[in-house]
Amino acid sequence: MAVRVGTSGWSYPSWRPGFYPAGTAPGEFLRLYAERFDTVELNTTGYRLPSAEQFARWAAAVPDGFRFAPKLALGREDRAAPFFERVRSLGDRLGPVRVVVDTGRDDALLEAVGEAAGPGVELAFDFRHDSWAGARGVVSVNELDAEPFRYVRLREPPYSDGDLRALAERVRPPAYVYFRHEEKPTAPAYASRLLELLELLD
Repeated sequence: MAVRVGTSGWSYPSWRPGFYPAGTAPGEFLRLYAERFDTVELNTTGYRLPSAEQFARWAAAVPDGFRFAPKLALGREDRAAPFFERVRSLGDRLGPVRVVVDTGRDDALLEAVGEAAGPGVELAFDFRHDSWAGARGVVSVNELDAEPFRYVRLREPPYSDGDLRALAERVRPPAYVYFRHEEKPTAPAYASRLLELLELLD
């Protein structure tokens, strides 16, 4: 796998006409998005878990090779099992799961998440408590030396061409990179430019 680049979400009417053509119906947004990018973050799953049928519809709307990156807001261990059961409805379109951990360090929590996820699911941990500093054996969000893959979230635009070029030179495949949504379609513009720079370096 190379470096996959996308945005945090796709369903933004304000991206018309800068990214989506003027007059595009919201129901067409995902299909059009997937013509340009091969991955997207699903932040909505951190607040409300969609039905299995909704996940299946999203999976059917994108081509082979596309990957969704759902968010799991991990407040309690018992939320993990139903979450993973539901997101498996994405089938082979399921990409890395970003696990947001706000609580203090508890290695048993990581074990519980791994067991609930099962084999083959990529997990990227978004630690929000200082006690997790230096956690080993897991992929931490925005850690460019993480193994076996990297998960990068760019949340502080604007980004100059030099910023994007520096990232293209530093990030190693396999990796996922996501730009934060803004009202104007700056995120897909940044994502497109980063892909161009990555191709130049390939």
